[in-house]
Amino acid sequence: MSVLNPAISRQIAWSRLVAVVEEQAQTLMRIAFSPTVREAGDLSAGVFDREGRMLAQAVTGTPGHVNAMAAAVGHVLARHPLSEMSPGDAFCTNDPWLGTGHLNDFTVVTPIFVGETAVGLAASTSHMADVGGLGFGTDGADVHEEGVYIPILPLTRRGVFDATLLAILRANVRFPLEVEGDLRALAACNQVCASRVVDLIAELALGDLDALAAFILESSEKGMRAALAELPEGCWSAEMTLDGLDEPLVIRATLRLGNGAAHIDFSGTSPRVGRGINVPMIYTEAMASFGLRSVIGGRIPNNAGSLRPVTVTAPEGSLLNAPYPAPVSARHVTGQMIPDVILGCLAQAAPGRVPAEGASALWILALSGGRAGAEGDDRAFSVNCFHNGGTGARPGKDGLSATAFPSGVRSGSVEATEAAAPLVFWRKAYRPGSGGKGCFRGGLGQTLEVGHVDGQAFTVSCLFDRVDHAARGRFGGEPGARGSVRLSSGARLNAKGRQIVPAGQSVIFETPGGGGLGDPETRDPALRARDEREGF
Repeated sequence: MSVLNPAISRQIAWSRLVAVVEEQAQTLMRIAFSPTVREAGDLSAGVFDREGRMLAQAVTGTPGHVNAMAAAVGHVLARHPLSEMSPGDAFCTNDPWLGTGHLNDFTVVTPIFVGETAVGLAASTSHMADVGGLGFGTDGADVHEEGVYIPILPLTRRGVFDATLLAILRANVRFPLEVEGDLRALAACNQVCASRVVDLIAELALGDLDALAAFILESSEKGMRAALAELPEGCWSAEMTLDGLDEPLVIRATLRLGNGAAHIDFSGTSPRVGRGINVPMIYTEAMASFGLRSVIGGRIPNNAGSLRPVTVTAPEGSLLNAPYPAPVSARHVTGQMIPDVILGCLAQAAPGRVPAEGASALWILALSGGRAGAEGDDRAFSVNCFHNGGTGARPGKDGLSATAFPSGVRSGSVEATEAAAPLVFWRKAYRPGSGGKGCFRGGLGQTLEVGHVDGQAFTVSCLFDRVDHAARGRFGGEPGARGSVRLSSGARLNAKGRQIVPAGQSVIFETPGGGGLGDPETRDPALRARDEREGF
């Protein structure tokens, strides 16, 4: 490998591999068409060995994509074995049960070749603002109403894009240029990854990735099992009530720890429902494992080795294991609540390490309107703006305000949204008092007011939670403020479903606050004074 000690050489190669996938992610952010990718980082990027095991992931990205993509590559290989791939090939899908949970996310997988020998794979995923159908939201009765459904298919063969596939996509979405551009961006960032991996192999005289892969996976699994072994053995349960649609829904989890392993079982969770807040199992596994790993083994890199000691099950037909063809477009509304339920289990096993509940699910402002073919402020538009509530208070620290956990994406730029659509943000500000009281305060939510630049009517597809059920405090902390959606006239909107913002009005979103941690009476007076001074 090199003149260095083999262990040192392998560690250098591992670090280089992490740098490679981060460059892959940054490339995607620079060239993507969708503002959600460019501005918010709603993506994932990673490199895999010949068996489809994830070796490294980019720091930039969201765990729902990354951990689901880790399984998605295996599904691609099951359909198209590496032995049948050629240099210049790439494969894509937005299958919610084989990809990352809903049709808006496309995953592209590209084999990496040294000469004519396949040594691994590059993969990336990004969210697309429109995939046809009813649009991004909760209204579909099955997955086929939610948009165009692409099974695992070749995107390129020996460097040539499949013209038929691209034509089908263009014909089934409202914004064909943007969708095709994003798909080409995914393929391009994978090529950057592949090129850098080939350079790394040549520079360090590795020959292939096999020995490095074995080292990475063995080291990561060993580290994760050791971290789990530090916790007490036992079984703990927690549950959370969600707003649901027509009635509240329940997520229930049981966490079993022992022998350096963790098993999470979601028995007792509500059955699947008839609208698009159901979650495919691949996304449930991704968010459950992240919930555990956000507290346990956080210094251990995320890859197939560190994920191996964590197993997840959920009853088929439940809200968290909804089979095809269940509607799943807004799967994040439910799925991003999962980590807080896992933290509820860990609060019993490791109470000093766990934060209070937060807003959890992203508040994605799915806004659309205009006329197809029109120009200027009458033009058709469809944007997904990512904005966040507050996180729960943390051990020894207040919660983070207007910050996405567990999604990890950034808040969308107001200016970028206004540039992409004829919309204006009249207000974007913290919600004073929205963080739950405690020894440590929950993070604040925010208030956003959006209207059309010419006062025209437009559509908002609401897909929000924590409107009826607030983020709970922990260990004596108080709950955060609940969220709300209303018109400037004062009329309240439903928290889920497509609704019209009438001409001359704007829509006001108040995102939820995070729960407090510990008895409010024990809060440091200096922190109270700071909150008053800063208007929190």
